[in-house]
Amino acid sequence: MYHTWMRFFTPSPVHHRLGLVCLGVGLQHGPLPAVGPRTLDHHVAVVVASGSGWFLGPDGRRAPVTAPALIWLTPGVPHHYSADPGTGWDESFVDFSGPATATYTELGYIDPDRPVVPLADAAPARAVIGRIARAARPGNPLLEVETAAAVHELLVALRQARADTTADGAPVLAALARDAFTPLTVAEHAARHGMTPAELRTAVRRTAGCSPKDYLLTVRLGRAKELLAGTELPVSAVARRVGYDDPAYFSRLFTRRVGTAPVHFRARQRVTLPGGWSTTVPDPEHKPTVSPCSG
Repeated sequence: MYHTWMRFFTPSPVHHRLGLVCLGVGLQHGPLPAVGPRTLDHHVAVVVASGSGWFLGPDGRRAPVTAPALIWLTPGVPHHYSADPGTGWDESFVDFSGPATATYTELGYIDPDRPVVPLADAAPARAVIGRIARAARPGNPLLEVETAAAVHELLVALRQARADTTADGAPVLAALARDAFTPLTVAEHAARHGMTPAELRTAVRRTAGCSPKDYLLTVRLGRAKELLAGTELPVSAVARRVGYDDPAYFSRLFTRRVGTAPVHFRARQRVTLPGGWSTTVPDPEHKPTVSPCSG
């Protein structure tokens, strides 16, 4: 005996402009019947919280699925999968679509080349799916917007829960962020970690969804914004603090990526921040402790 609960939705064209829309949600457990072979026109994230089974992709090879795990079903790609008929599994799924799926794929949050992904923990994703299920209550006037927002959150939760990126991903990003303001090339950053530039690119893209150069630039510009908003340092000094000896080059780069010049960004943010500036992320349960930003 197996148990199934599912709901399906038809968002309007205006909801599709949110970037992502939820097309359905389901919770199932037990010795579920095999799915497919079939091909869909939208994405599905299948989260297997317990149990095991198999997945068969278009290459004809059967891959084992052992919980906790994620199965990606992508548009136009044939698939066939099943829980172990003896023990079954506990799964939850979300069907979704929208133009933002292309960006999430480019950033590595959706990985069509790896339909079966091991998870370190299925609980965060299951919690988001639970919220989608509760939003599916009859007569909910916010159904489409609530579920669309939750799909964005689900993709982030699944990205954070991937078990295959913890070992070489997070430490590399932390080290890059620490050294972001030093005048090192990508090759020199890679050498510091005993990697080739190609290996560093793979590790950073797998974790951050971008190249090492873009990741370093993001860290530098984030710090530059903090210094512009929270201090009275001249733009030239801000440029040097974040790793650029040429203030003119820094200003051009800042303007191109941020959309406004450093001086205009500062004017909009106000130089003096009431109460001071903190670089420590506050605990939501406690009031933040702030102190004047020294740069």
